Amino acid sequence: MSKNKKKISLEDLGGLVYSTDPDFKIEKEEPFTETPPPEKQNLKITLNKRLKAGKVATVISEFRGSQEELEKLAKHLKNKCACGGSAKDGEIIIQGSFLEKIKTELTALGYKYKVSGV
Repeated sequence: MSKNKKKISLEDLGGLVYSTDPDFKIEKEEPFTETPPPEKQNLKITLNKRLKAGKVATVISEFRGSQEELEKLAKHLKNKCACGGSAKDGEIIIQGSFLEKIKTELTALGYKYKVSGV
C-alpha cells in the first residue's frame, strides 16, 4: 500500500456524489467575463497570519471580474505598498500589514469594502 495516497474530497468531485433524479443536470458556474464597475464591488479586507508561515499578509477577497482585472488591481496595490504579493481566484494577497494604505487606495479607486477580523 502506498503511503502517499491522495484523499479525495467532495469538492474534488464538484460537491455532488449521487442523484436519483433522472432529469438532473450539473450546472457549472461560469467565470465572470465582464468586470463590474468599482462602485458595484464589495471587497473584504482581512489581515491573515496563517498564509505566510506566521508573517502578516493583507488579504483582499470577494473580487468579481476577470483574472486580468484582478491582476491589474493587485499590481496597482503592490506598487502603492512597495511590496510583493499574488492574485488568484478572486483574492489578492499583499505581503505585510498595509491595511490603511489599501483602504486609502481602494477608496480613491472607487471600490466599496469592509474590514473583517482586525
